[in-house]
Amino acid sequence: MSARKPKWFLLQALNYTLFMIIVWYFSFSPPYRQLAEEKSVVTLAFGHAGERIAECKVLSQQELEKLAPNMRKPTDCPRERSPITIELQLDNQAAIKDVFQAPGFYQDQSVDVYRNVNVASGKHLLSVWMNDDINVDGHTHRLDQSVNLLPAQRLVVSFDTTTNEFSIK
Repeated sequence: MSARKPKWFLLQALNYTLFMIIVWYFSFSPPYRQLAEEKSVVTLAFGHAGERIAECKVLSQQELEKLAPNMRKPTDCPRERSPITIELQLDNQAAIKDVFQAPGFYQDQSVDVYRNVNVASGKHLLSVWMNDDINVDGHTHRLDQSVNLLPAQRLVVSFDTTTNEFSIK
């Protein structure tokens, strides 16, 4: 029985060697590229909460009396937030156009936006529009800027909630 063990070890070593040769080969060949030659990526990435759908309302004494004692607050503030409409254009051609509904049980949480667009390298006119208030027609925030994209470059467009402006990184 001990005479058979070396044969098994040799067979096991041969199998591991063949497996490692296959792994080594596929780690270098065929070559893999995430982007084609002369392509760049524009990424739209940010988190933002839309404006509230309605303003807080001060309740009258009659309205307060209709409520249960534990529910009597002087103001009624709806929690639901506006959907966020985003449009990104490159050279006056729509690249991203999307509407994001606020998540959560009461639609009161912030929206996380992450979208990628592969574009040809070179000069482009970048326009980003956002409407975060359902009570306003058109856009509430806008960025128009000329950009020069290098091959394999990633341009990130984000929204700063402290300044309420788009920025490019």
